[in-house]
Amino acid sequence: MADVLQESATRRAYRALERMIVTLELPPGSVTTEGALIERIGLGRTPVREAIQRLAWEGLLEVRARAGLAVKPLHASDWVKIIDARRGVEAVLARAAARHATRETAQRFHDALLSMRKAVVAGNVLAFLQADKALDEAMADASDNPYAAMVAEPLQIHSRRFWYRYQAESGLSAAADRHMTLIKAVLEGDGDEAAAESDRLMALLRSYAEEAAR
Repeated sequence: MADVLQESATRRAYRALERMIVTLELPPGSVTTEGALIERIGLGRTPVREAIQRLAWEGLLEVRARAGLAVKPLHASDWVKIIDARRGVEAVLARAAARHATRETAQRFHDALLSMRKAVVAGNVLAFLQADKALDEAMADASDNPYAAMVAEPLQIHSRRFWYRYQAESGLSAAADRHMTLIKAVLEGDGDEAAAESDRLMALLRSYAEEAAR
């Protein structure tokens, strides 16, 4: 039971720190400490330390010996590189999800898409990114390919942080439409079309990234 509770606390710590990094509450390039993060999110040393280790592995934090924790800087040109790295693995996930999606994951897709559309209407960037994360997680689970999901997740987090910094409210509707056609292909069980729609979504995101890099 203690292990389950610890795992839950670690997950909460990770979620809280990830959100703070994505939304720039922890500013890019800033330096903080383990103690300061423990105080800010109100969880114990062990779950926060484990969350820090995971975020460091994902390239969002840098652990500096005796010098604190540095938040990964944001350089607009890196967003293009991140999207390019995502393209192949996102197509793998989409194709596999079209083969393996269940009724449960279909409902998760529908719920996340509804949240995304509401966020577009409200112009709520944070809610949009939360819905985007829910779609990514549903796609990962539906794919039944934890290895591809493990590669994709850090890239998705980096991409959301760049969106929050450079894209803001513009482009929400177009991105939501591309997500909708992708999920439609997945739920129709059309793996080839799902992979193609995934590539179209990545192409759209790359156009935003190129614009930010100019």
